[in-house]
Amino acid sequence: MDLLGRFNFVELVYLFSFLCSLVNAITDYPIGAIFDRNSEDIKYAFNKEIEFLNTRNDAIHIVPEIQELDATDSFAVSNAICSLIKKGVYGIIGVSNASALPTIQSYSNTFKVPFISLSMTQNTSNSGHFQLYMRPVYINGLLDVIIEYSWTRILYIYDTDEGLIRLQQLFQAVNMREQTLDIDVKRVSDAYKCYEMLKDLHQKNDKVGIRVFLDIPTERAEEVILSLKNDTSVLNHKFHFLLGELRIDEMNLAPFRNGGINITGFQLLNYTKLKDDVTKTEWMKWQWPDLRDAVKIPLGPALVIDAVQLFQKALKKYNKQRSVGFSYNNYGRSFSPEPRMKCTDSSNYISPHNGSEIMKILKSKDVQIDGLSGKISFDERGFRDKFQIQLFDITMTMGLADVGYWTPDDGLRTQEPYKRQLHVESTNRTRIVTTIMEAPYLMYKDAAAERRAKTMPKPVCGRELFTGFCMDLADAVSRELNIKFNVCLVKDGKYGEELENGTWNGLLGEVLRQEVDLAIAPLTINSQRERVVDFTKPFMSLGISIMIKKTAVKKASVFSFMDPLSYEIWMCILFAYIGVSVVLFLVSRFSPTEWHVEEGTIISNDFTISNSLWYSLGAFMQQGCDISPRSISGRIVGSVWWFFTLIIISSYTANLAAFLTVERMLTPIESAEDLAKQTKIQYGVRESGSTKDFFKNSKFPVYERMWAYMQSASPSVFCKTNDDALARVRKGNYAYFIESNTNDYINMREPCDTMKVGPNLDSKGYGIATPIGSDLRDTLTLAVLKLRESGDLEEMQKEWWDRRSECPIKETGQDGGQAELTLENVAGIFYILVAGLILSIVIACVEFFYKSKLDSKRSKKSFGAMLRCKARLSFRGSLDRDTPAPSTPMRKSMSTYTYTGPTQVSAADGFPDNLHTQV
Repeated sequence: MDLLGRFNFVELVYLFSFLCSLVNAITDYPIGAIFDRNSEDIKYAFNKEIEFLNTRNDAIHIVPEIQELDATDSFAVSNAICSLIKKGVYGIIGVSNASALPTIQSYSNTFKVPFISLSMTQNTSNSGHFQLYMRPVYINGLLDVIIEYSWTRILYIYDTDEGLIRLQQLFQAVNMREQTLDIDVKRVSDAYKCYEMLKDLHQKNDKVGIRVFLDIPTERAEEVILSLKNDTSVLNHKFHFLLGELRIDEMNLAPFRNGGINITGFQLLNYTKLKDDVTKTEWMKWQWPDLRDAVKIPLGPALVIDAVQLFQKALKKYNKQRSVGFSYNNYGRSFSPEPRMKCTDSSNYISPHNGSEIMKILKSKDVQIDGLSGKISFDERGFRDKFQIQLFDITMTMGLADVGYWTPDDGLRTQEPYKRQLHVESTNRTRIVTTIMEAPYLMYKDAAAERRAKTMPKPVCGRELFTGFCMDLADAVSRELNIKFNVCLVKDGKYGEELENGTWNGLLGEVLRQEVDLAIAPLTINSQRERVVDFTKPFMSLGISIMIKKTAVKKASVFSFMDPLSYEIWMCILFAYIGVSVVLFLVSRFSPTEWHVEEGTIISNDFTISNSLWYSLGAFMQQGCDISPRSISGRIVGSVWWFFTLIIISSYTANLAAFLTVERMLTPIESAEDLAKQTKIQYGVRESGSTKDFFKNSKFPVYERMWAYMQSASPSVFCKTNDDALARVRKGNYAYFIESNTNDYINMREPCDTMKVGPNLDSKGYGIATPIGSDLRDTLTLAVLKLRESGDLEEMQKEWWDRRSECPIKETGQDGGQAELTLENVAGIFYILVAGLILSIVIACVEFFYKSKLDSKRSKKSFGAMLRCKARLSFRGSLDRDTPAPSTPMRKSMSTYTYTGPTQVSAADGFPDNLHTQV
C-alpha cells in the first residue's frame, strides 16, 4: 500500500494497460492519416495495405484513423492532428502542403508524433525532428540533367507554391555548383495558358531551341506537350521538356509511342528491379476499383503503401522492446511519463505515446525495406538517403526509353544513345517487317501481284505478293526464331537519312518510330545509323562500286596479230628494214672485202639490192641467209640489225598471247580518281542512303572534291531510285555509285549493257535493323550467324545472282578473258599465208609465160610449142631428147666484171684498169 500510494490515478491506468498488454497476444496500434479530399486513390491504397498486413501478421494489429480535409487549410490540418493525437495514434501518414507544412512540423515536434510525409520536401537544409519524407530530394539530379544536356538557358514554368519552392532549391543548387545558368521564370494558371505562352514564344523566334523545365503536375504537363505536338504550326524539334515530377511513366504514352517531341524526366518506381516477392505482389494486387485491369501502381499509392509497410515494421520492433510506459529514476523507484498537454484551448490534456522511441526506430537501419519506390532509409534530417531514380527520354524519333539513373552518391549515370533501352512488349504476335522494292532483294512475285499491290493503300503488305533474296532471308529467320511475320513496303520508298529536324525518313524512320518490328532490306550498317537503331551481324558483305555503260568491245580482228605493236612501230620497223638494206648495200659496194673473183675472170659482190633486202628480211624473221657480210662495216650493220630484231621480236612475242586471247573493253575511266579528274562524264548517287552519307562525311580529298561536284552539278546528279539511275547510265556519259552486289546483279540482266569498273571504294555489310532494345535483337543476330555458318546465305546469293544471269558467260567475266583461241583471233595469219601462196603462183605464171615468149622468138618456134616444151621441162625435171637446149644460158643474179689481164687476180690488188663490166 505504501508503494501504491506513491502512484496517482493516471499512472495506475498506465500500469494496468501494460499488464494487460502482457496478457494479450495481439496489440492494437492506431495509425493516423491525413489525406486531401481529392486523394481517393491514396486513401484506397492506405486501407487496402493495412488490411493486407493485418491478415498476415498476428503480433500487432494496425487500426487506421483517417482524416479527410483541404490540405491547404492550416486550421483544418491542426484540428485533424489534434483529433488523431487524442485517439492515441503512434504516428501519422499524410500529405503536407506548403502552406500547412509549418503547422504539421510544429504539432509533430511538440507532441513528439512521427509524421511521414508523402509530399515534396520543402526545406532541404534542415527539417523537424519528427518528420520523414517519402519523396526523395532530387533537385541535384535535375541540375545534373541540365548540365548533361549542356543547357545554358531554361524556361522554368510552375503553377503552385511547391513549384516556387523547387525553384528556390534549384537556385541554391546552381549557386553551390557555381554553374552558369540563365533561368526565365513563368507561372501559369492552367495547361491551356501554358500552351499558348509556349506557342507565342516559339513563333517569335522559331530558329531558337526552347528548353523548358516544366514543374507542373504530370497530367497537366501531358496536356501542354500534346497540344504542342498536335499543332502543325509548331516545330516540335525546337522544344525539349524536362519534367519536374518523378512519374514520367504515368503519362499516356500512346501518342509518344513513336516519339514526336523531346521529353526528359525521372521515374522513382522501377518496374524492372523488384527483387522481393512480397513487393512484386503489390504490383499485381493493386486494382483501383475503376481500373480492374491495372497492373502498374501510381506513385502516390505506391508511396503510401511503402509508408504503411515501414510503420508496420517499426511497430513490430517497438512492440518487442516497449517498456511499461514509464522509466525508473536513478534509484529505480519512480518513473516520469510523457508530459500532458492541451492540443487546443478547448481540449483536455493528453499524454501522447513515446514518439521519440518510435522515431528512433524509423530512422534506424534495422527497419529498412525494399519497397515499391526502392530502398527506403532515412538520414538524421528525415530525408531518404539510399535511393535511385531512373532517367527516361522521349525523343523526336523514339518512344519512352531508359537512358540512365541518378543516385545521391554517384550522381547521374547515362547510357550512350545507341545503348538506350526501349520498353518493348514481348509477345507471340505477328511481327511487321518493312522492306524496299529493290531487285533481286525484293520483287513482285508476278504481274498479278504487282497489279494487286497498286490497288492497295499504303503501306502495301502481304507475304504472298513478294519474292527475292530478302523474302528467302525472312523465311529462314522466321523458321529459326519460330515467329510469324508480315512484309510491308516502306511508305516513302527510301532507305532513310537524318533530316534537318532530327527525325529520320524511310526504312530507318519506321524502325525508329516503332511502326514496324524490324527491317530486312539491303540496309547498310554504318555508325550514324547504329546510333539510332540496332543492327544484327552482316548477312552480306559489299562495297561502293562504279557503274557505267559498256563501251565498244575491241574484238579480235583478222589482223589481231598486229595489235601487240602500234601502227607507228610497224611503220618504223618497215622503214628500218628498208634503211638497213640500203646501208648494207652501200657499205658492201664501197668495201673491197665484199668483192671476190669467181671462175677466174669474174669479180662479184653478193650484196646487191635484192640480196640486201633478202638478208635483212631473213635476219628479221630470225631464219638467217646463205650469204653474210665479210667487211667490218657490213658486220656492224648486221649486228645492230640482229640486236634490233631481238628486242622487237621479244616484245612482240610477250604481248602477242594477251592480245590474241583477251577481248579488251575500252573504258573511259578505271577508278574514282579518274572520274574526279574529268568533267565530261557526270557521276552521282542515290538521293538518300548510305552511299550519299559516305561521300558527305568522307574526309578523303578525292571524295570531298567529288561530293562538292555532286552538290553543285546541274542538272542534279542525284537519283530517286536505282531504276532512274540505271536509265541515266544507259543513256551514256553518266557514272553511278552503287553497292557492288546490286551492281553485279544489274550487269547480269538484259540488255547486258552496263558494267562495273574499278575497285570498291569501301567495305561494309548489310544488316537487319530493329528498334534499340528490341526483344528480337539478340535472337536475330544468332539466327544470321547460324545461316552464315551453315552456308544457307551463300546458297541464297548464288541462287539470285549467278543462276539467274541473263547475260552470256563471257560477258560476265571480270576481265573478259577466254579459255582458248578462236579462228577469229588468228584468221589474218592464214589470210597472209594464202595471199602469199597465191601471189607466188601468179608471179611464177607470169615469169613462165614471159620467158616462153622470149624463147619462142629467139628459137623461131611457135609460142605454143615453146609452152609445151617448158611445161614438159617443168613437170619432168629434165629435157627430152627432142627438146633443144635453151638458147639463152642461165646467169647468176649478181654483178659480174670481165677481166682481160693475168689469170691470178687477188681482191687485195684492187680494181684493175682493164676491168670491163658485163651484166
